[in-house]
Amino acid sequence: MEQTYIEIGTIVNTHGVRGELKLLPRDIDAEVLASCKTLYIDGRAVTPRSQRLHKGCLLFHLEGVPDLDAALPYKGKTVSAHRADLALPEGVYLPAELLGMAVLDAETGEDLGRIARVMAYPGHDVYLVSGKKEFMVPAVPAFIAEIDLPADTMRIHVWEGLI
Repeated sequence: MEQTYIEIGTIVNTHGVRGELKLLPRDIDAEVLASCKTLYIDGRAVTPRSQRLHKGCLLFHLEGVPDLDAALPYKGKTVSAHRADLALPEGVYLPAELLGMAVLDAETGEDLGRIARVMAYPGHDVYLVSGKKEFMVPAVPAFIAEIDLPADTMRIHVWEGLI
């Protein structure tokens, strides 16, 4: 489903005594988040003064958060970003955008079900589709014909034995 704001991670802790916050990314590389100029915490837009990568996390400072005591209330908060601000390559989608998406047979147009889960594996993601039957679809071009976020549909090539 096309979303304007996407949850990108959680502030898991503070870092140091100067008010730096540690954001653990969810389903996205911290490098992509570092290019994001505006983040949203509790629906409020915030602009990080500085950002840096550290062990797979994004560390950032906020205006008005000068020390550890001021940073502690942010611990556990969910952070979102505007989809347009994320510098994602063409054809790359976040799992939050795909969940609940209708899956159709690319050749016949038959409704096969909806994406119930996105599982991340080292080689590629795998989509669990729930419908009349439950089956898994590898997220590779041989199976995925088209993803249409505005229409909330994914068309797949159905190979013999897939379903």
